[in-house]
Amino acid sequence: MPSLKIQELPDEDRPREKLVKQGASALSESELIAILLRTGTVGANAVDVARELLLRFHSLTALSRCDARELADIKGIGLAKALQLAAAFELGKRLSQESTARGKLDSPDLIYDLLGQEMRMLSRESLRAILLDSRLRLLRVEEIALGSISECIAHPREVFRPALIHSAYAVILAHNHPSGDPLPSQSDLNMSRRMCEAAKILQIRLIDHVIIGSPAEGRLPYYSFKEAGII
Repeated sequence: MPSLKIQELPDEDRPREKLVKQGASALSESELIAILLRTGTVGANAVDVARELLLRFHSLTALSRCDARELADIKGIGLAKALQLAAAFELGKRLSQESTARGKLDSPDLIYDLLGQEMRMLSRESLRAILLDSRLRLLRVEEIALGSISECIAHPREVFRPALIHSAYAVILAHNHPSGDPLPSQSDLNMSRRMCEAAKILQIRLIDHVIIGSPAEGRLPYYSFKEAGII
């Protein structure tokens, strides 16, 4: 049976009207996405299409990993709606980074605030070098390597080259685990030890190596080699 069109729903069930009266926090994820989509398709309103998207990808994180071209091929989406979704996810990522980037970056939770939202969206491992000045404030973030679903390999010369080019005082390494589990593998441990040795030779301060995972009950969404006593 076809769903009611948005304009046929009671005012309290229409996403836009609900947002105006109750605020964005009162809306479900499918209702928020429906506002971005604006229209549905034959037999399904925008909320139905949004709900199907979430069912298809299982989570907002998985949905955010899709590029606009992939989303555009889905029935009821198309290129215009796909671009709107991609833009919304990008704005969310930049907002999460904005305030963190201005202060002192000296703890793994701040690194997670800076990069967590973005890197959780990635379907492959990415190794980033966070370059800091002498006050441990952000100079820039450089992607060093993009690997497979479960591994990202880089040589110390590739890792520390941006630090030398931009005269960074210190570096924090960060990479993601697409599985969501931030616990380090043996190759992660080996890489961290190699990078520590290389940093000492180059006289660059390696503050930490942070593995970014996903939030889960009973564990932190990241792993800090510094907090573990490895760095």
